[in-house]
Amino acid sequence: MPDRQFLVTSSPHLRHTDTTRGIMLDVILALCPALVSGIFLFGWRAALVVAVCIVSAVLAEWICCKLRHRPSTISDLSAVVTGLLLGLNLTSRLPLWMAALGSVIAIVVVKQMFGGIGHNFANPAITARIVLLVSFPTAMTTWAEPFSDAISSATPLAGGTYTLQQFLLGTHAGCIGETSSLMLLIGGLYLCLRRVISPIIPVCFIGSAALLSWAFGMDPLTTVLSGGLLLGAIFMATDYVTSPPTKWGKVIFGIGCGLITILIRRFGASPEGVSYAILLMNILVPHITRLTTPKPFGWEAPTA
Repeated sequence: MPDRQFLVTSSPHLRHTDTTRGIMLDVILALCPALVSGIFLFGWRAALVVAVCIVSAVLAEWICCKLRHRPSTISDLSAVVTGLLLGLNLTSRLPLWMAALGSVIAIVVVKQMFGGIGHNFANPAITARIVLLVSFPTAMTTWAEPFSDAISSATPLAGGTYTLQQFLLGTHAGCIGETSSLMLLIGGLYLCLRRVISPIIPVCFIGSAALLSWAFGMDPLTTVLSGGLLLGAIFMATDYVTSPPTKWGKVIFGIGCGLITILIRRFGASPEGVSYAILLMNILVPHITRLTTPKPFGWEAPTA
C-alpha cells in the first residue's frame, strides 16, 4: 500500500460558519421589534436613552482595548448588544448620565475586567441594571405613561390592572423594552428559528414562574407578561457565556431563574425579581455545568 500521511490536529475538528458578529447581529435584529415598540410608546426620550447606552458601551469597549493594548473588539457587536439590552431594561425617564454610567459598569467592570467577551461570569447588562437599581432606586422606578410625558408609579407589578391586549401591545408603564410581550415573543421566535438560542431556558424559566405564581395564588398571566420576565428569559438568561451548555443544565438554570423570580416577587421588598434571579443563577453556572456534563465512555472515578 502507498504511504499515506495523516494530519493530526487539536480539537475542535468540526467547525461552524457562525461567528460572534453574526450571532450578535441576529440578537440585534431580534430586539428591533421591542425597540421600535418602546420608541413608539415612550417617544424620543426612549430612543435617546437607548442610544446613549449603546454609544457609551461601544466607547468603553474601545477605550478598554486601547488601554490593555489589545485589538479592538467593537466590530464583533457584543458591546452594541450589551448597550441595547441595558437601554431596553431602563425607564425612558432615567437621566442620561445614569444610562451612560450603567454601560460603563457593564463593559468595564463586568466584562473587560474579567478578560473580555467569553470570560465574564455574569450577564453585563443584568449586573449593570442591578447596580443602577440599588444606587438610584427612585430614578430607576420613575415610569412614563405611553404616548404621554406624565409620570406613573402604576405598573402591572405595582398593582396596576391591565387587559391581555395591553400586555401584548405594551400600552402600560414600564421599562422601554419590556412592555410589549408580543414584540418580545416575535424576537424570541426569530432567535429560535435561526437556532441562535435553544428554547429550553426560556420555556423552563417562563413555565416554572407561571406554575409557582399559580401555587401562590398570583395571576400567572400577569406574572409572565409583566415586568422584565420575557425580556430576561429570552434575551439575557440565554447568554452563551453565562448559561450552562448542557441540556439538563439549561433545564436546571431555567427552572432556578423562574423559582427565584417568583420568590422575590412574592416575599421580597421589590416587585421585580428577574434581574436578581438571573444574576444568582449566573453565579451557579460552573457548578451546574460540572454536575450535568456527561462522563466520557469508560470513565471511572479515581480511587483514593
